[in-house]
Amino acid sequence: KMGNAESNAYRNHLSRFLPEEQSDIDGVFDTLSGSSGSAGAKNGKATKKTAYVREPLPEQMTVRLYNGMKSIDLTGKSSALSEQIAKEQFVIFMSNLLKGNADEKVTIIMRMISKTEGPVKGKQIQEFTEDLITSVVHVLNYRKELRGWNSENTRDSASGVKALASQLLSELKLADGTKPLRPQLMEANFDQSVIEDWVYRVPQISVFLSVVIRQGLHVLHSLPDQTKDTLNLVPGCKGIKGRGLVSLFDIPSIMYINSHLPAELQHKWQLLFSSRLHGESFSQLCGHIVNKGPCIVILKDLDGYIFGGFASQSWEVKPQFQGDNRCFLFSVFPSLAVYTYTGYNDHYMYLNHGQQTMPNGLGMGGQHGYFGLWIDSDYGKGHSKAKPRCTTYNSPQLSAKEDFTLDAMEVWAVGDLPESAGTKGKKSILDVDPQAQALLEMAGKSRQSEGLREPLEEDEDDD
Repeated sequence: KMGNAESNAYRNHLSRFLPEEQSDIDGVFDTLSGSSGSAGAKNGKATKKTAYVREPLPEQMTVRLYNGMKSIDLTGKSSALSEQIAKEQFVIFMSNLLKGNADEKVTIIMRMISKTEGPVKGKQIQEFTEDLITSVVHVLNYRKELRGWNSENTRDSASGVKALASQLLSELKLADGTKPLRPQLMEANFDQSVIEDWVYRVPQISVFLSVVIRQGLHVLHSLPDQTKDTLNLVPGCKGIKGRGLVSLFDIPSIMYINSHLPAELQHKWQLLFSSRLHGESFSQLCGHIVNKGPCIVILKDLDGYIFGGFASQSWEVKPQFQGDNRCFLFSVFPSLAVYTYTGYNDHYMYLNHGQQTMPNGLGMGGQHGYFGLWIDSDYGKGHSKAKPRCTTYNSPQLSAKEDFTLDAMEVWAVGDLPESAGTKGKKSILDVDPQAQALLEMAGKSRQSEGLREPLEEDEDDD
């Protein structure tokens, strides 16, 4: 009788999947279990039959998935004695994590965080979250889903994984609704209802789990309605390939910042300016970013702090503030965070050059002489003044020192470039700047200096 009751639950879970999804799940289970009818993962160590799982997923995540599947109680079955995963456990696990409500998801997440019943410690949640983010980066790389980004053209992801995990953990609330501070958070106990609230409020956890399962185990990964949540997880990358450049971004920070952009801009980033490629010149910066649509500005100071801002409209050189309330400031290192508008004023973005009466430079938030983020037209100097917070974005001081020296800077166009900024017939700096041309001619170089022209990014093939 108990067996029948269980198979009712099993059938209910199976019925959440469309027929083609059911056959996909069957196929994955058979592959994992070597068609022996029960997945041969023992003690969290995959057997030879499941060796292919080990490659797309780091071992820690394989163990966590195994613990999650094993935690599903098959009432009346002696499954506890077996170390193998039963098909019912596999199907219910998939159903709960991919189709389940918050309660069903969280019951399994609790067992993925810790094998033992009862509340979990903040430190355990942090380790789980770091493993989860590491696995997402790993599996997207393995499945070639990083869309032009890779470990060669981005900063090492290790510090980004820790920063993103800390950022997601900062949303954890204790049972009384307060947010514990960092040292207290590591030792605090969190029960299932608190974790459920956290997973509900921090959508990245569910999205990341979905990516790990779909792309890691290669289940339901290609069905159209299943890919929406992962579609804009990583934007397509243009303009960096083959240029020997390592971006100031790492993959976790790209995913986090991209998730805060307006939805219609999340599909593509294109490099417009890099101080390492284009030189340290404010007029070069202006020349590359004006009228190019919404942009992300990111910079690194000499102390290694990395931060920037999202400009929601095309930059224009003019002595007035511009932009709208979609603009925000952000920090990437040493911590990852986004700071959005307060409504206090509309000083979203500012770009001015060659004026006698107004400040010349690029700024976001705050006010003249007191910006949340400022790059002086005397290139290389900047400030981030926020005592105690920037009025426009409620951001703290983003740089290590209030007045900083710039080490490197990049500007990325996000979304599709406006028609007017199309690369067709794009003028070289030599067309625009007759002095540059005259200098070349004096140096004995004729106009065939095509090497100095920007490559036409749009012609790149998408990775």
